[in-house]
Amino acid sequence: MNSAIRLRLGTRASALARWQAEWVAGQLQQRGIDVELVLIATQGDVQSGPIGTIGVQGVFTKEIQRALLDHRIDLAVHSLKDLPTDPIDGLALAAVPPRERAGDALVSNRVTEFSALGPRARVGTGSMRRRAQLLHVRPDLEVLTIRGNVDTRLRQLDEGRYDAIILAEAGLTRLGLTDRITQVLPKEWMLPAIGQGALGLETRADDQQTRALVALLDEPATHAAVDAERALLAALHGGCLAPVGAWGRVVDEQLLLDAAVLDPQGRQRLETHVAGPPQQAASLGQQAARHLLDQGAAALIALAREPGSA
Repeated sequence: MNSAIRLRLGTRASALARWQAEWVAGQLQQRGIDVELVLIATQGDVQSGPIGTIGVQGVFTKEIQRALLDHRIDLAVHSLKDLPTDPIDGLALAAVPPRERAGDALVSNRVTEFSALGPRARVGTGSMRRRAQLLHVRPDLEVLTIRGNVDTRLRQLDEGRYDAIILAEAGLTRLGLTDRITQVLPKEWMLPAIGQGALGLETRADDQQTRALVALLDEPATHAAVDAERALLAALHGGCLAPVGAWGRVVDEQLLLDAAVLDPQGRQRLETHVAGPPQQAASLGQQAARHLLDQGAAALIALAREPGSA
């Protein structure tokens, strides 16, 4: 290993964040780069109530980004679904590695599939996007807030507080918990969060050495897909917590993007689909956003910002 090259990688301390950081570190170490993990507490880690009540974006990323800007770390690894789309002066999204599965998973000890949930079944989720899409297809469900890391949520399910919970398929896969997945929900009606299943490797914009090293981990098709999703969200002015779902992927050298915006209670769902060259990812995301805004998406997103909307 070339000990002359050493990167300090900043990450949250949760099991999933540690897995992600250690995976990135392992990939870099295979390429002869020494990596030191630096654990950083974020506002999202210490908040005990619903994420939406914090009232700011970037609750899982701001402290890590500050450490980058302060030169306390050289590289940050984020779950891209947590990374706000607003650019930060002095920082750059240097690489997006291959994406894990992007879907949402039903986890239940009581049923074998979503359709078997009975009326008033208690379903736990911490996401307004998931809540709205669940209620759109099953308004009879009782969708309840759940917080905590993956292990905490699974424990609450096992204690009988919920009939089912919804978790990211990627997180369960990375933690070796695929046996807990009851059903991966169809993307036809449960679109993922922006960037779900993808990692974002962030550096200082002027740190050309680190950017070049991290670029070795970039996967162009994944990067294009999440660029389209993030451009969509930015153009909608939705923020990470809005009831917006999207799924970008490259198929036969075409970038396909499905997107939807819902009201918080799932009564109304606006949808669009666009396709084009991956090199035009940002433009495709902006095009999809225009389609949704023309249908009235801004009003639905505004409803999501009202107190008590979740």
